[in-house]
Amino acid sequence: MEKPICIALICDFFYPNVGGVENHIYMLGANLLLRGHKVIIVTHSHSPDRHGIRWLSPGLKVYHIPFLPIASSATLPNFLTFLPYFRTIVLREHVQLVHGHASLSSLAHEGVLHSHLLGLKCVFTDHSLFGFDDAASILTNKLMVGMLKNVDAVICVSNTGRENTALRGQLFEREEHPRVLSVRQDLYVIPNAFVAEQFKPCPVDISETITIVVVSRLAYRKGVDLLVATAPRICNTFPNVRFVIGGDGPKLIDLLQMRERHNLQDRIELLGPVKHNEVRSVLVRGSIFMNTSLTEAFGTAILEAACAGLYVVSTRVGGVPEILPPEFISFAQPDEHDVFRVMSRAIEHVSAGKHDPLTAHSRIKEFYNWASVAERTEKVYAAAMNKPFMSFSERLQRTMSLGVAAGPIYTIILIVDCLWFLFLEWLIPREEIDYVKMDWDVGRYRDIAEKVQVEGKEKNE
Repeated sequence: MEKPICIALICDFFYPNVGGVENHIYMLGANLLLRGHKVIIVTHSHSPDRHGIRWLSPGLKVYHIPFLPIASSATLPNFLTFLPYFRTIVLREHVQLVHGHASLSSLAHEGVLHSHLLGLKCVFTDHSLFGFDDAASILTNKLMVGMLKNVDAVICVSNTGRENTALRGQLFEREEHPRVLSVRQDLYVIPNAFVAEQFKPCPVDISETITIVVVSRLAYRKGVDLLVATAPRICNTFPNVRFVIGGDGPKLIDLLQMRERHNLQDRIELLGPVKHNEVRSVLVRGSIFMNTSLTEAFGTAILEAACAGLYVVSTRVGGVPEILPPEFISFAQPDEHDVFRVMSRAIEHVSAGKHDPLTAHSRIKEFYNWASVAERTEKVYAAAMNKPFMSFSERLQRTMSLGVAAGPIYTIILIVDCLWFLFLEWLIPREEIDYVKMDWDVGRYRDIAEKVQVEGKEKNE
């Protein structure tokens, strides 16, 4: 981009919670800062004391709006109550572009809805895959269609995710022939990344014991039922195999019951929640990483495990087949018998010494990095900023095209939102807002950090 801009990253899912979306937002924001942009993050508060404004290294300013989550760190829709906070933050920070994340984030949807009132450009990143035949997916997809009508660009984390988002969000445009549709040109694919230096493998330790590591959120869509069904069979067939399972979620009780039922307390270790800075220490305990997800848009945990030197066995779902070369991963269908078959072959493969962790690390660390992700995202921002501004009449027309039922409902919400915004303009004039006049100096921060690091080394010597 010709000159730096101010970007607001908005999502329900952010630190102190740990997950793929949370890490993506943090690393993207940090690398955009290094490229000279100003970045703020807007999320909800966390009890007991995570509210107000917080700063995260290397200079990320985080606004914790006083909305409490209801489940899985998601908040209820707060269309009218979020607008006063959003307007004040955007104006005082001189925001030029809003970037929402995650289909299930109410704050992201509302940020896109409100942003056009303030003349801001909008980008949205979809991190997940959803179906089309269950109630939750149908409702989420309809919300997606309404929201994506008003964005300037959409980013997906895999080609499979791009196809899924295009279908769910109806991101098509007509060509010259009236019956021919093509995917919108503003739908991009930018994969996730990870910090390879944080996942260096340990020296190869020759041992007859094969440890299978699972690090995942213990929920239905992560395929915990497949893990519960196959782990006892694997332990019964291979006496030298043990499991180390890290993570928390509603399916933890199923794993505990399975372990008790089959008397595998000495073979299956349940670690509970694992902090992100402790993931590497868990991964290097094993030789094989097992992923049984039923749906996965990308699979950052798989990349981290492969980079740490583990051989990966995963279900062939979503965007997982896109992320690793075939010599580092084996695929199974999301079926109990096929998962057991592929896991058996992987155990034999690793036991025979055919997988070299150091070679895997040296190759995989070159595939993905956050600097490249930030650079590609910056190009999407540039394309969005160069688009003509969408008028209110065009927004109304697009909103009414949502359907006989959804169209009028969304249009009423849009009109009420505009009236509420006009009332706030009168109630809290822009002249009375406390504007930010001094921004974070990344260059000065870098100089101070390097100075502190040098002084620390001198003290240690």
